Amino acid sequence: MPSPLRWPARVLTVILALALVLGGVVVYTVRKSFPQVDGTIRLPGLAGNVEIYRDKSGIPHIYADTAEDLFAAQGFVHAQDRFWEMDFRRHVTAGRLSELFGKATLDSDKAIRTMGWRRVAEQELPELADRTRRYLDSYAKGVNAWLRANPNASDRSLEYSVLKVQNGGYTPEPWTALDSVAWLKAMAWDLRSNVEDEIDRALIAATLPRERVEQLYPAYPYDRHVPIVTQGAIARDRFDQRATPRQPEARDGQDQSRGRLDAGSPRQGARTSTRSAQDGPDTTAGGRTRDAVRAGRDDTAPGPAGTEALARAARALDALPGTMSSADRAGVGSNSWVVSGEHTKSGKPLLANDPHLSASMPAVWYQAGLHCRKLTEQCSYDVTGFTFSGVPGVVIGHTDKIAWGFTNLGPDVADLFLEQVEGETYLYKGERLKLETREEKIKVAGGGTVTHKVRSTRHGPLIDEVMGDARPGGDANAVALQWTALMPGRTADAIFAMNGATDWHEFRAAAELFEVPAQNLVYADTEGNIGYQAPGRIPIREKGDGTWPVPGWTGEYEWNTAPIPHDQLPTVTNPADGFVVTANNAVIDPRRYQPLLTEDWSYGYRSQRIVERLRQEIDKDKVDAAVMGRIQQDTHNGLATTLVPALMKVTLAGPSVRARDLLKGWDGSQDTGSAPAAYFNAVWRHLLRAAFDDDLPEGARATGGDRWYEVVRRLLDQPDDPFWDDTTTRNLKETRDDILRQAMAGAYQELSELLGDEVGAWRWGDLHRLTLTHATLGTSGIAPIEALFNRGPLSVPGGKDAVNATGWNVQKGYEVTAVPSMRMVVDLGDLDKSGWINLTGASGHAFHANYRDQAALWARGELLPMLSTPESVKAAAVHTLRLRP
Repeated sequence: MPSPLRWPARVLTVILALALVLGGVVVYTVRKSFPQVDGTIRLPGLAGNVEIYRDKSGIPHIYADTAEDLFAAQGFVHAQDRFWEMDFRRHVTAGRLSELFGKATLDSDKAIRTMGWRRVAEQELPELADRTRRYLDSYAKGVNAWLRANPNASDRSLEYSVLKVQNGGYTPEPWTALDSVAWLKAMAWDLRSNVEDEIDRALIAATLPRERVEQLYPAYPYDRHVPIVTQGAIARDRFDQRATPRQPEARDGQDQSRGRLDAGSPRQGARTSTRSAQDGPDTTAGGRTRDAVRAGRDDTAPGPAGTEALARAARALDALPGTMSSADRAGVGSNSWVVSGEHTKSGKPLLANDPHLSASMPAVWYQAGLHCRKLTEQCSYDVTGFTFSGVPGVVIGHTDKIAWGFTNLGPDVADLFLEQVEGETYLYKGERLKLETREEKIKVAGGGTVTHKVRSTRHGPLIDEVMGDARPGGDANAVALQWTALMPGRTADAIFAMNGATDWHEFRAAAELFEVPAQNLVYADTEGNIGYQAPGRIPIREKGDGTWPVPGWTGEYEWNTAPIPHDQLPTVTNPADGFVVTANNAVIDPRRYQPLLTEDWSYGYRSQRIVERLRQEIDKDKVDAAVMGRIQQDTHNGLATTLVPALMKVTLAGPSVRARDLLKGWDGSQDTGSAPAAYFNAVWRHLLRAAFDDDLPEGARATGGDRWYEVVRRLLDQPDDPFWDDTTTRNLKETRDDILRQAMAGAYQELSELLGDEVGAWRWGDLHRLTLTHATLGTSGIAPIEALFNRGPLSVPGGKDAVNATGWNVQKGYEVTAVPSMRMVVDLGDLDKSGWINLTGASGHAFHANYRDQAALWARGELLPMLSTPESVKAAAVHTLRLRP
């Protein structure tokens, strides 16, 4: 997203901003907006008294007698610490950023209005459970109580004072339940599946033969990297995707230790439920083999007009603001795993989770505890974990009985349909149908109101029209987006259901409501059970595998009316291995399960490393929370064992030889002080750019990560493959060794200029650094404003697709673009021995003591105590705030 403050002719703004800083107004404004955390505050509408205990990290634990009071207090606390973030988020989801920042964000607003996030939320809200709507309203009541008590810009936060200087002031309207529900649409978008990959494939195919495009998207390596679900019944009959799926039959006499259909009490042995296809050819939607699908892809070629439309669609997607993921999405992923008590020192399960998202200031997460003083039907919550400011409840965490974690499942829940649009009509099955149209009025600070016309086909909005006018009719000249999150859903219901679940059966029932974004859910409870559930609204396609844009006019590629039923999605309870690992890897081998979930998994380097580390630790001794934390910090580069031997075989001369010698005996670890890691990653950057930049359009070039690990691993066995040849050098044909040699020399040259000639003094942490950048004002281009809100840089270990996944983009440099946004380890044997850490801190107020106090601990891999019992919470409290009716 373009920076909200970047636009021409801002001399007055700069002068006023400097005056704000130099005049000392900042100090007064900042302190004035700090929240009250001690004493007593009246909150109208409460049924009873509420206590809020905060520890030295500013993490609140809220105690109330009714659920409505609990969530009202949560809204109040979120507003105290993070209201600017909440206000910004609701402007994002409504396509109203230009009201705050002017024409600089107009393209973003047009893209969001075209998608219609808030329109879908408006349809969703009345369909939610009565309980959910009550809690959303209670939350809004708490937010608005804080708003009424802080009417002035200087009362709310420093951002509002800067904004007042920037555009003459702005007064936020009251919070509503709709604001909370709409945020879930932004979350779903950031955790979407393969829309960009669909576009990239098609754009690359405009210049390369289809078989060479396929080389850049290799199949998942099931033979080397195990999927999440490896046990379960194999159905005798193929899944019929055009009808309601039938219940499969387990094999006669199936060994219970191998898994069986999930039913009954969870402690009856290792069980799985995978509504599966019969072992046989690698098949996909409609029962066709994948080879057949791929052989038939030429009929979806977009043509020149379609390629232009896809390019416009790509620009429209780039205009959408990233709320949790960076624009290039490099590094977005997550790890979670759970270990059974049979392998732990306490005899109870352990659960670890660290979602990988873009870094922001403040962090996307907010830690909190929500506790009913006495658990009753009217107040059934005792939950501690990570929340989103703007949304009531806990998203990831534990109760007094269960714990859960998320990683992105990444199913293919969005398709791009090429359309033949002419005037106000589009072609479908030989007929001209009328486009659905609407006009969106976008207010622009300092610029009046802009009218944006949105047009849609039966498949969804025409996203290519965001960045330009409609094109003449004929051929594939427009692109529609069909996406599950543009249908009303029940994810808001799921949050409260999970927070109140007491066992595996209740948790699975709650998971059924979690429709978008589809997540891998890992589970553990104090009774000793562990489990995995894949939830989500996942479409069933009549034809195709969702990897390429498809023609919308034929009617062949439609989605079935109903998605995959929840009870047909992969799940496992108490597996024989005693652990479950998810890291965006394949959920299950498609030869054992239909219909297709996706073709575009992460390639399993992180998940396989976690599996290997767990097995090593289990073989040595029983594991504890400290072991789980150490595995979260693993920095091993999964490509090193493949690429380093190839580099060592290349004839090399000159000073690069000294640098290559760093790799002799290197174990692949990427600590901040590692010279080999610095050089290896530099070689990787130069290798990818030298091998692929000349062949690929700019927007589809290699960013790094495990897909490219697989591409290069295969190419290393093909020394004369065309990808090794640099097409920009005339009369020369480079081979594999030429490019490897060039990459090593280029890496040495770059690091010598950046870090000096002494190769032994190079440090990965001097290249791989994280700047905590304010989500809205941190890239303003006005140095004094940036200095107010940004923090860092921090040197951090790891790398893209290490377990400690600190992502970076080889096209841009070594700076960190995505991070473990939080880390959590839950000990079900003693919940107070659990640990957690946030990327920055609890506070969203610049210069507050809790604005960045967790950042250095996070960078060092440390965890804070994740206290949750009343005794431990009160003992650690340094502040107590009482809310009264």
